[in-house]
Amino acid sequence: MNEELKIEIRKMALQNAFEHEGETRDKIILGKILGTKPEFRTKVKEISKDISEIVANVNSLSIDEQEKEIKEKFPEILIPKEKIEQREGLPELKDVIQGKVVTRFPPEPNGYPHIGHAKAAIINSEYAKMYDGKFILRMDDTNPEAERMEYHAAIKVGLEWLGIKFDKIKSTSDDMQIFYDKGIELINSGKAYICTCKREDISKNRRERKACKCSMGDIDKNNKNWTKMQEKFKPGDAIVRFRGDMKADNAVMRDPVLFRIIEGKHYTLGERYRIWPSYDFAVAIEDSIDGVTHAFRSKEFELRKELIDTILDALGMRKPYQGFFSRLEFKGMPISKRIIKPLIEEGKVSWYDDPRLPTLEALRRRGIKPEAIRKFIMSLGLTKANTLAPFDALEAFNRKFVDGDSKRLFMVKDAKKITVKNLTMSFVEVSNHPVNEMGKRRIEIDENFYISGDDVQNIQEGEQIRLLGLSNVLITKKGEEIIGECVNDEESAQIPKIQWVSQKNAHQIKLIIPKTLFNGDEFNENSLEELDVYTEPHYLELKEGEEVQFVRFGYCRKDSQNQAIFTHK
Repeated sequence: MNEELKIEIRKMALQNAFEHEGETRDKIILGKILGTKPEFRTKVKEISKDISEIVANVNSLSIDEQEKEIKEKFPEILIPKEKIEQREGLPELKDVIQGKVVTRFPPEPNGYPHIGHAKAAIINSEYAKMYDGKFILRMDDTNPEAERMEYHAAIKVGLEWLGIKFDKIKSTSDDMQIFYDKGIELINSGKAYICTCKREDISKNRRERKACKCSMGDIDKNNKNWTKMQEKFKPGDAIVRFRGDMKADNAVMRDPVLFRIIEGKHYTLGERYRIWPSYDFAVAIEDSIDGVTHAFRSKEFELRKELIDTILDALGMRKPYQGFFSRLEFKGMPISKRIIKPLIEEGKVSWYDDPRLPTLEALRRRGIKPEAIRKFIMSLGLTKANTLAPFDALEAFNRKFVDGDSKRLFMVKDAKKITVKNLTMSFVEVSNHPVNEMGKRRIEIDENFYISGDDVQNIQEGEQIRLLGLSNVLITKKGEEIIGECVNDEESAQIPKIQWVSQKNAHQIKLIIPKTLFNGDEFNENSLEELDVYTEPHYLELKEGEEVQFVRFGYCRKDSQNQAIFTHK
């Protein structure tokens, strides 16, 4: 047994003993090792003796001694594990009428959709389905400086991939005239005014909870300034502000912006408009006129609930119910455009479909199924507790969807040549799946094979190995040249079972292994591993995008004829 494995066993033994009043058992540790390192299932007899010795030593320590060793060598054991609250389905809504629920998903087309967008879309979609209601996709496109048709299209593609269907699709900018009418209504009722103060003065007054001189202007002056905003004022010269409460503890209510001047060219409307509504004003009006009954979004918008309700009250408009849930991110995989965009510009990640990212494009390319994303998100429910999930939480759901349909193929890394004498066959037939009826594949062979370097390290002259689906092989020579000969074909739990690839038809591919993108705030320079590996020629027959399980390695997605991406174990 190598030293690294002994350290891993001791860590497991210490942790289990510490959690169970200072004592652990051989069988428990053996089960944990085989669960995390299935390659040792063929070496149970070898590792059992070492496990017994390590467990006996750990059990001989007092709890204080165990804790001291853990603190010195394995402090991560003592870090409390984050638990993700799970429940099946969403909580029922109060006082609703079947068939009358209307929800919406209003993404801004200023970036590629990610796992956080998926959560918002799925929750709103599921509520509409639960009550036989309607679901609206509304592109929140009122900031021409940041929005592009590329992102608009990417959002629609991502939602289609997730299998989300809409009863209505629209853009917020469809209703620009309505926003203008409602804005003028607020100005004429004295509930909004036009502010020409400098940005730094506005910020200072809001911090100090002081009204600015512009709030004292009469309605005629505000109407004249509204005309100037359309024709004369430059961006930053004037904004329309809602007359909220400058003394409010909720800073959102301190006379927030309703309209601002933006001269950027809009991706569908061109330069038709130069005064654009703020998010808060637009979402309030849109939800009301679209008939939205329930608006669910992430909890960073919770402080804006008061403002949206107050705007609609000021206009005498219907208010929807507003619900909130936690943002969803994965550890080490930031969703912020401010972080992802520079990584792309600096060449640290290839594009928005880089398999290290949490964008929908990247998750699809990595081999994550949309059904798994839906199940994972639904398991989290509507909690507002922070959800910084480990990626393996999603992997666990994905495994259930890919396992039954993934063909099993042989693949070897760090390939080493082995010659097998006494072979009596020129081909073998191997099952494509160990359980499901997925047929067999025929592999042409001769005496020359590749096996993985890891397996070569663990075999000795005079010992037997079993080439999976082929034969037992006695190793007669191990050095720069490895030679074996076929022996009896009886399977035995004591004989290591390893995968192989025939040299005569081996297909070389690049295997991409994505890892955690960030360790804390530091970019992980080793977050993408590339291996040159050999696999069977049957790989070429797989469809692009098809999931496969490389035996004793893990699930991978065929990215192209010459490249595969590791999905997960």
